[in-house]
Amino acid sequence: MTADGTRIWIEANIGNPAEATLADEACADGVGLFRSEFLFMDRKTLPDEEEQFGAYRAAAEAMGAREVVIRTMDIGGDKPVPGLNLPVEQNPFLGLRAIRLSLQRKDLFITQLRAILRASVFGNVAIMFPMISSMEELHAAKAIVEEAKALLHADGVAYNAKIKIGMMVEIPSTVTLSDLFAHEVDFFSIGTNDLIQYTLAADRLNQSVASLYTSYHPAVLRQIALVAQNGHLSGIETAICGEAASDPLFQPLFVGFGIDRLSMSPGMIPSAKRAIRGCRDYACKELARRVMGLPSAEAVKKELLAFQLQQRA
Repeated sequence: MTADGTRIWIEANIGNPAEATLADEACADGVGLFRSEFLFMDRKTLPDEEEQFGAYRAAAEAMGAREVVIRTMDIGGDKPVPGLNLPVEQNPFLGLRAIRLSLQRKDLFITQLRAILRASVFGNVAIMFPMISSMEELHAAKAIVEEAKALLHADGVAYNAKIKIGMMVEIPSTVTLSDLFAHEVDFFSIGTNDLIQYTLAADRLNQSVASLYTSYHPAVLRQIALVAQNGHLSGIETAICGEAASDPLFQPLFVGFGIDRLSMSPGMIPSAKRAIRGCRDYACKELARRVMGLPSAEAVKKELLAFQLQQRA
């Protein structure tokens, strides 16, 4: 909570149930991102429904009433899965990955969704789709969720019929249409890592263009502000779960943009909570106004550093 009483949820990014315990120990307000793809990686066989259900249930139970947002498998790009035998692509970040793979491999998607839905009765669980780029993809993914629900109902298996469904916002096309997407989901979560590379056409793993990949670029920050604005106009919350969420330089700016939730590694949560408690709403909004008018990443960084020094004075 800010110094003026605005509620900002500080949540954890996790990749397995053990990290949910760390999130609990760090007094996380919830799990903003359960990276389910880590259950699929570094192994020759794929996790079946029971294994996935066990992992999701354990995380949900560890967090009690606090929300656990489970992102469906974000596989591909920099996250290969040997058990899938995916073809080698010249540019995997622009290829068959994340929701695209899930929609193509409906068998895997249904299995995962069944596991998540089953776990939803053991805690406060939400579903989140990665790398949505079009309304057609979102509608297709939501339809498969309904199929998974119908299968569980036919089997007499309990699940939360009103489970929340959200989406990652990490592609410029989604940002542009965020006013429309906001009517289709229960929440947004901005993945700044991918949003930066897709906006600036700079591979975040390529050292040759590392200087071009920056969180300070005004185009990236304007997109974040737009998504938060469109989310609020439709009555839904917007989270940030990329690396920028844990950066103390950006946290006051995100408060000024109207971001509702920040999700980060459990170890960063205590310092983030301290930083948010020191934020004054009016000062953060004024900072956001100034940053929105800046022309370069260098100018943005200079402004954020100056604000930080001013707050410490």
